[in-house]
Amino acid sequence: MVLTSYEWDRDQLEKIIEELESILLEMVKLETSFNEFLEKIHPTYRDSAINFLHYLALRQKDIRELQENLAHLGISSLGRAESHVMDNISSILKILYYLNGRHGRSPMISKNLIKYEDGKRLLEHHTNGLIGDRTAKRDTRIMVTMPSEAANDYRLVRDLLASGMDCMRINCAYDDVDAWARMISSLRRAERELKKTCRVSMDLAGHKLRTGPVEPAPAVIRWSPRQDGYGRVMAPARIWLTPMEYCAQAPTDTDASLPVPVKWLSGINIGDVVKFNDTRDRSRRLKIADSFEECKLAECYKSAYVIENTVMHHYVSGDEDSEPIDAQVGKLPENERYIVLKKGETLIMTEDRTPGTAAVRDEAGNVVIPATIGVTMPEIFSRVKPGERVWIDDGKIGGIIRHVNKNHMHVEITHARPRGEKLRGSKGINLPDSRLDLPPLTKKDVEDLAFISHNADIVGFSFVNSASGVYELQSRLKELGGDNLGILLKIETVSAFEHLPELLLAAMRSPGAGVMIARGDLAVECGYERMAEVQEEILWFCEAAHMPVVWATQVLEKLAKKGMPSRAEITDAAMGVRAECVMLNKGAYIVEAARTLDDILMRMQVHQKKKRSMLRKLDLAKRFKVLKENVEKPDRN
Repeated sequence: MVLTSYEWDRDQLEKIIEELESILLEMVKLETSFNEFLEKIHPTYRDSAINFLHYLALRQKDIRELQENLAHLGISSLGRAESHVMDNISSILKILYYLNGRHGRSPMISKNLIKYEDGKRLLEHHTNGLIGDRTAKRDTRIMVTMPSEAANDYRLVRDLLASGMDCMRINCAYDDVDAWARMISSLRRAERELKKTCRVSMDLAGHKLRTGPVEPAPAVIRWSPRQDGYGRVMAPARIWLTPMEYCAQAPTDTDASLPVPVKWLSGINIGDVVKFNDTRDRSRRLKIADSFEECKLAECYKSAYVIENTVMHHYVSGDEDSEPIDAQVGKLPENERYIVLKKGETLIMTEDRTPGTAAVRDEAGNVVIPATIGVTMPEIFSRVKPGERVWIDDGKIGGIIRHVNKNHMHVEITHARPRGEKLRGSKGINLPDSRLDLPPLTKKDVEDLAFISHNADIVGFSFVNSASGVYELQSRLKELGGDNLGILLKIETVSAFEHLPELLLAAMRSPGAGVMIARGDLAVECGYERMAEVQEEILWFCEAAHMPVVWATQVLEKLAKKGMPSRAEITDAAMGVRAECVMLNKGAYIVEAARTLDDILMRMQVHQKKKRSMLRKLDLAKRFKVLKENVEKPDRN
């Protein structure tokens, strides 16, 4: 029964006391049952492991009614007890003993009591050890994923370090040992130049299931003139004619670029006319409007489709009755490769790595032959079952397995926009319902560990699912002399989330450990509607374990890639202050994104610490005193 007023009697208080004492007893029992296991925990994490066990004992009960009663009494409701859970309950009990006349009584507690200040100190100590010391102005660290060009661009690495990067992240799914070594070398040089330090985290590629390549689309150049809302031509399309022997970069305001023989092009002058028939056998006319040495700029008032070997007829001085000089269009760049999938259609996923093909359709647009695409891990076909879900490309495409055998499976597309979704090669595939039972480390992972163990500070464990996998990684690192490395558990599957307690305790055998909330894959696996809840639980468990958290995936993504953030991602980045580190992914504007994140985190840290709101003096409240007269004496006119 929930208390309904500030009045209470001894019987009500006694029931609350009994419930809290029962919780303390369960904490002590769980800790005692793990005594042998705790001996294997690294000394720096032993107290944290004990507090974590206490928290697990607390969260095995539904204490919402107890919280409500404590709140009515004006006493802590245990909502912020993660880092010092037994101490918090013990303090509450001492108050309740006093209120109920039991002066001098003390609750039964473990000899390993982690107090409030201990919890803060341990989390900061573990964060410093894993990701590096906090800066003078900012508590939350910034991790930045290196793009491939960082291997040969010292200025990019230096600018990122100057803009607030505290940890360089290298994803071993991309590039190679030589490129990674150059990235790290540039970082060390930048550290010396800027007199700053930065950790290096290297993610194992892991068992990342991806789509295979896609058959290239026809190499076609298309253009159209500019039209108004009524379809009237307002301005011609601008076509750049460049020597095929050494293609010159087209101006940014052109609509298309055509490679043609330099000898033919050199004979063309302003005012000349070039005619051709496009792929639809429609006659089209180009008028030469400008000349830039060998390159020419032409104008066309009609749309056209041009392919390689299209014959161009040059009429000198625009005399279209004269004998033309002919040439053929050279090799054109391949168009973007993708397959369009619509809801209700079938996608055949195969073990064959030959390029995937689009669906064959009849004149009415109905599918005659389904689309096909290969996968990077054909062993999944013996492990998945009909009825299980498939998500592709961070959840943009969803489907259900309808049929499967040893070398292919049929997937019915159930999630796609009405006009269809574009499926490209090398896109991630998630199987949230399937139990794949794959070995924790791939052959590539084991090979990469040889470099990681001697060049990195942290190893990111991708697609970790079990404590045994953590033990295997720790064993491999010890063999390579890298047992001093910190381990960053990437929680990106439902299985990893469901085994989070075991994973955290296993990681505590290492001198440094942390958790990355890989929100992209995790959201696809658990469902976007559940992502916020899952994210909160991970943050709670990690705070109870005094383990640093990296807030990752799509942070300031539009800013990093396009140079302009959305309002939603600014708010998301601000909430990253609840973690110990925020990760940025690569993009053309990554330096600007790092500067922006640095500013956001500095502003937010005075307002938020973990899940606690910090009650800094607010100018908005202070201003009310100045405006008081306006409230008391409203304008009567």
